[in-house]
Amino acid sequence: MQKIKNVIFDFGNVIFEIDFKKAQQSFADLGVTNVDDFFAHKGHTTLFDDLETAKISPAEFRAGIREKANTPNLSDAQIDQAWNNLLIGSFEENHRVLLKMGEKYRTFLLSNSNVIHYDWIMDYIKKEFHLENYDEYFEKVYFSQQLKLRKPNREIFEYVLKENNLLPAETLFIDDSPQHLEGAKKLGLQTLLMTEHPSKLGSFLKLKGLL
Repeated sequence: MQKIKNVIFDFGNVIFEIDFKKAQQSFADLGVTNVDDFFAHKGHTTLFDDLETAKISPAEFRAGIREKANTPNLSDAQIDQAWNNLLIGSFEENHRVLLKMGEKYRTFLLSNSNVIHYDWIMDYIKKEFHLENYDEYFEKVYFSQQLKLRKPNREIFEYVLKENNLLPAETLFIDDSPQHLEGAKKLGLQTLLMTEHPSKLGSFLKLKGLL
């Protein structure tokens, strides 16, 4: 194993807490059946992938939710609230942790996200932490809807590696989703599964000898 020089962080449940069960219940409350198949941590309908890669617009996503829920009169606000119920929040301490990591490594953020969540998150961090974005905590920030690529597909990892001249063997990717780590491994990246609550990011990194 080569010395780690670069660290790529996932966002949800690594830095920022998300709750799949809460989102599932919210979709069920809208009328969606079989929510475990519709939306879950390890897999979901292509509607979400398409939103995360900007193949469809938020309006088309909402239309898909109305169709799946068999409830055509759902408002945009109802759908957005259900979808945003996935998002719980972040922790001031994690910002300090990320700055410390940035002193030791080249650090990057790589997140599967979408316009609806991105807007909510940017509004949240502005209100809670007086931040405009996450740019000061990473060398570069990547969101799937901006790249029109998503994890675990190799193209998104190739893009980040190439744009920043990163050697895969010197690069660690941290994610809470095993399937995303498998995509990174195929390109030769070192990987680490986040197994702690995101509020414990600092202690997790120390335990792994990274901080």
